[in-house]
Amino acid sequence: MSVFDVEIEGLRGGSADLAQYRGKAVLVVNVASKCGLTPQYSGLERLQERFAERGFTVLGVPCNQFMGQEPGTPEEIAEFCSTTYGVTFPLTEKVDVNGDDRHPLYRGLVGAPDAEGHTGDIRWNFEKFLIAPDGTVSARFAPQVEPESDEVVTAIENTLPA
Repeated sequence: MSVFDVEIEGLRGGSADLAQYRGKAVLVVNVASKCGLTPQYSGLERLQERFAERGFTVLGVPCNQFMGQEPGTPEEIAEFCSTTYGVTFPLTEKVDVNGDDRHPLYRGLVGAPDAEGHTGDIRWNFEKFLIAPDGTVSARFAPQVEPESDEVVTAIENTLPA
């Protein structure tokens, strides 16, 4: 089963329909509005703008598991992302990324290693997974890795559909 087969709701309800991204590259990021890494939203939006026409999207997945740094309602999260960072990429419902209630999307992602070999639990907000057009994880990046870093941009360019 690929991540494109997982069911997850959109931030404002209704299916996020991950199947629509089949054949595209997707950067899945667990996001939070009140984190020291929250300014990464700017870089994520610039990636969206830079690569969207080439078969790419960022998918933000709000999570409140790290020191309660995403306490907002769906409406508050959407408003914050839009007005503070001009976010245009899709956002899903708020989910758990670790623990017994880990969302199936993250159950399918956490086995992938990052550059240092880390697998398993999400370490903090803004951990990134690059999904290839076939639905497999092609790269994982630690939370502190900036969205527009050379390693992320190169991985995206190498993963974009032909």
